[in-house]
Amino acid sequence: MNKICWSFLLLLVFMSTNAQKVEKGVSLQLAEQRKQSISDIHYQLYFSIPPVKTAPIAAKETISFELSNNAAPLQIDFKEASDHLKQIAIDGKEVPFVFENEHIIIAPKYLKKGKNNIQIEFTAGDLSLNRNDEYLYTLLVPDRARTLFPCFDQPNLKARFTVSLIIPNNWQALTNAPLKDSALVNQSDVYVKQLRFIESDLIPTYLFSFSAGKFTNDIQQQDGRAMNFYYRETDPIKIRLSVDSIYQQHAHALQFLETYTGIKYPFEKFDFIAIPDFQYGGMEHVGAIDYKAATLFLDSGATKDQQNARSNLIAHETSHMWFGDLVTMQWFNDVWMKEVFANFMADKITQGNASNYELKFLTTHFPRAYAVDRTAGANPIRQELTNLQEAGSLYGPIIYDKAPVMMRQLERLMGEEKFRDGLRAYLKKYSFGNATWPDLISILDERTPADLQAWNKVWVNTPGRPVISYSMQSKEGQISNFAITQRGEQSTNYLLPQFFEIALIYPDRVEEHTIYMNAQQVVLKELEGKPLPQSILFNSSGQGYGLFPVDTTILHISLQSPLMRASAYINLYENMLAGNAVTPMQLIRFYQSLWAKEEEELNLSLIAGQLTDIYWHFISASQRKAIASSIEESLWNSLTKVNSANKRKVLFRTYQNIALTETDLNHLYALWKYRNPPLDIKLNEDEYTSLALAIAVKSTIDSSILERQLQRITNLDRKATLEFIIPAVSPHEKVRDQFFASLKDQKIRKKEAWVADALAYLHHPVRTSNSQKYLAQSLNMLEEIQQTGDVFFPSVWLTATFGNYGTKEAADLVRNFLKAHPHYNPKLKAKILQAADPLFRAEKLVKP
Repeated sequence: MNKICWSFLLLLVFMSTNAQKVEKGVSLQLAEQRKQSISDIHYQLYFSIPPVKTAPIAAKETISFELSNNAAPLQIDFKEASDHLKQIAIDGKEVPFVFENEHIIIAPKYLKKGKNNIQIEFTAGDLSLNRNDEYLYTLLVPDRARTLFPCFDQPNLKARFTVSLIIPNNWQALTNAPLKDSALVNQSDVYVKQLRFIESDLIPTYLFSFSAGKFTNDIQQQDGRAMNFYYRETDPIKIRLSVDSIYQQHAHALQFLETYTGIKYPFEKFDFIAIPDFQYGGMEHVGAIDYKAATLFLDSGATKDQQNARSNLIAHETSHMWFGDLVTMQWFNDVWMKEVFANFMADKITQGNASNYELKFLTTHFPRAYAVDRTAGANPIRQELTNLQEAGSLYGPIIYDKAPVMMRQLERLMGEEKFRDGLRAYLKKYSFGNATWPDLISILDERTPADLQAWNKVWVNTPGRPVISYSMQSKEGQISNFAITQRGEQSTNYLLPQFFEIALIYPDRVEEHTIYMNAQQVVLKELEGKPLPQSILFNSSGQGYGLFPVDTTILHISLQSPLMRASAYINLYENMLAGNAVTPMQLIRFYQSLWAKEEEELNLSLIAGQLTDIYWHFISASQRKAIASSIEESLWNSLTKVNSANKRKVLFRTYQNIALTETDLNHLYALWKYRNPPLDIKLNEDEYTSLALAIAVKSTIDSSILERQLQRITNLDRKATLEFIIPAVSPHEKVRDQFFASLKDQKIRKKEAWVADALAYLHHPVRTSNSQKYLAQSLNMLEEIQQTGDVFFPSVWLTATFGNYGTKEAADLVRNFLKAHPHYNPKLKAKILQAADPLFRAEKLVKP
């Protein structure tokens, strides 16, 4: 009987006996059923990788597992076309199967209680096998292992992996486990390299990884541990200035984490790889961390922001070895747990590297968290999830940036020592296993008298932020009553328990007072009888969370503390967006006066970013034209006066971004043409490319500038990036139309970092009148983007598309789309509302 007949008969049997519905993706119901019956999983995987990236990858595997109940058909996840499956056998004997809704279904009669061994011959799926001309890498989070090979793709079915790779002879490769042996073998009269790796540690499928290609392999010993570093960077200066620091920062992070957790590094090896145009900053694969190369490799002109970003990223991914890899969430509704601990621990690890830890924490996390939590699409930290195919939509600034704020508040509530002891108990209890957030809360609850369940309900399970207000009465120049009130930004019934500070500012001193905001209103008795202050600064310590009131007298006061200044800048900006206290033009003028005065580089970067946003998004084109020359002149004059090369770099980058007049664009063009940046500012290859793109999108000074820049680039990966972006920056609308049309092809979107950069130029503010026609099509493509893209891509797609618009027409387009799709995926709807929030605010703030 042929395989088709077998499959048909098996399907009939399956339909008559199976109670488990076959859904696309991995449903929570399926995951729970498999967790109860499947254990002790081992994957033996073999991939034969050809040198040509379009050629199919032949693969085979053996899945071994214990089965406690074989009453129902077995579902193995595989998100590929049926023709990718060649043969399935059990204990060497071929068996029939049904392939339905991304699942291989095997009837119970072919399985047995106890040990089962299933052999599958297949063609590897290509969706998450990021293939380039000279290298490839896997990226399988959150549910993408099933797009590469058949597996049980859920986080609480951890397994051990034994991998064999056939790769071109001049390639390198790494995976989660150490190399066992390698040999040259003759394959069709061509010598290729065969690599066999030892069995991996116990890990979930989303952490399985391998990379292969033409990489430089560097190795160093750090604290007695050998670390391998693979990279494709060719700039000798970046290599010389970066490599040792990268090793040292990893070693420092490992040492800190071992001390803090009380657990030695738990895995067999610790290697990492720098990948050009990687989709994320990094990915915490056990023993084989992936990084975006541009974040790791810095030169002598790197700003403090760039240096902090690198140290934070390294600390974040290293922290995942304990938080996420050693102890993994049961289900991806708790994906935020691994991310919050990685960011929380990264902040602790890098505390000694930052000149002002509190300032770095404030400027890193709060603006990004507020950018989501202030919107109508705000989501809670912990979200419900019924199917892993939607897990990617859970990612975003709330879990990466609000959650660390929450965790610091929890630590402050419990005390650092009790909090650390609770984390140690949690890691010890669930090592190499899985746990939920309630599991951790129950452990922490034993160590504090505070009601963590009530605290958790608001911080973790409720979206949004509080709006803080206050009332102050005085008598004879003294405070007679001071009360602080909170309500929800989206709902009045909202109480967020938290600690924050307020500063009473006097001509000769600043007094800081701590508030525990655990009620709808708190009266500060300790302030009664104090002299009336010159000004009041809310959230002066940068640890409170919400829309805080702003006293506009702060615009005329010089604060000595960089942290307090940063808090004031954030309060001003957030109130401007809310339509309170200050207007966009007032804030532009205020920031313009600070270019040469602000001494802290992180603060300078903060206000430069805020001014750039206001300049392009929250004032009218006529206002922008009227002030462009003044801002350009003040930026350039300040740039020549500040006493720090890094601050000059920040100001130059801002000047490049806002330059609009013909005079200043010609000035920038001369700097690019003659490679003659001002003073001691150093521009690398990437920065000259960025400069050329900024000129090209805003000017027709030189129609060949991008082609000329392309010729200057020596690194092949960076050259390929610019080649992709050039059509999106073309002065010819027809070329841009063709580029946007090409993005409908999933294969063109494979390099998501390239697409994001290209969209930013396609929808640049100077181009919005011509590019607005792409908005409706972009929304129509969103569901497919979510299904085919990596976890951050839907948000990136939307933000790069809608971020530069401010017209009523564009706002109506979004509103009409949502109205026309009342049953639209709620998580994607939230992403739309988040991305379109600046558009809705611009509609109200921009004055004709």
